[in-house]
This record gives sequence, C-alpha cells and structure tokens, in this order.
Amino acid sequence: MAETKVARRYAKSLLDLGKEQNITEQLYQDMLLVANTIRDNRQLSVLFKSPIVNTDKKDAILKELFGSKINTVSLEFMRIITRKKREYYLEDIAKSFIDLYKVFKHIQPAFVISAAPLDEALRNQMLAIVKESTGSSIELKEIVDPNIIGGFILRWGDRQIDASVTRRLQALRQDFSKNLYVKDY
Repeated sequence: MAETKVARRYAKSLLDLGKEQNITEQLYQDMLLVANTIRDNRQLSVLFKSPIVNTDKKDAILKELFGSKINTVSLEFMRIITRKKREYYLEDIAKSFIDLYKVFKHIQPAFVISAAPLDEALRNQMLAIVKESTGSSIELKEIVDPNIIGGFILRWGDRQIDASVTRRLQALRQDFSKNLYVKDY
C-alpha cells in the first residue's frame, strides 16, 4: 500500500507539472516508454531496486537510456527521484502517471475478447456500445482467445457483456442438467 501512495504522489506531481507547462501528452508518451522499458527488461528493474548500485551509477544509466528519447522535464523528474533514493518506485510511478493521465483525459479502458480478430465494423460497434454507456473516450484492447469458440466478451469499468458461444453452451448444460422432463420416481 505504501508503494502505491508514494508512486501516486509522485505521478500526481508530474501530471500537475505537465498541466502547468502544457506538455501532458509528451509526458504521457515518456512514461509509457519508461514503464514498458522497465517492465520488458528484468535486469533494469533489478538494477533500480538494488541498494548495492550507487545513485550516481543509476543516474548515469537513466541519462544514457532515456536522455535523447524523452522530454527534459521527464528526464529531470526521474533524476530527482533517483537523487532522493526513490528509483525503486520508478516503474510504479510511470504506471500511476499513465492511470492518472487517462482519468485526466477521460479515457475509459475497455477489453474485448473474441475468437478471431475483429474487423473494423465490429470494432466500431464495440466502441459505440462502451461510449454510449460511459460518454468517455475509449481505449479498446483486443484479445484473441479461440477458447471462447465464437462471439465476444466486452468488459469496461465494472460492466461486462458476455455473448460468447462458450457461455451459451455452459447455460445449455446447466439447463439440461435440471432436466425438467424426466420424473424421478
């Protein structure tokens, strides 16, 4: 819980700075890059969490990795975090910033699971369903899962529409297991 509070506070301060300087979109792209880089590179994650590696070395690595790829505000923010010995939370801060940015921009994440990739018409229908319900911009993530046989499962917020063949088959199995037509004597 403490990690989340620390990450959320730093992320909020970075978002406030971005609003003040009108660079929230750039900071969002930077934090996406930072979060994905740390998540995809286990050695980098371990390095930032290691108490053995000194702060100057971590700072140099940050400058080398991200110096030319991200905004100077993002880089200096991460260097401040490193100097304050909070680099352990860097990935969590980036993820928290991404979440706060989506709330700030009213972007609602939605997930659609289908047996085959969606075509453009179906994708637009899914977006329309969620947008009608939320009134927000939608970030649709598509997941292909052949185990649902056909149809789709659409999730956003605390709502779900399950129109998959697998769910319908389960409902039929349950109905047939009751077997109201055979009397038990």
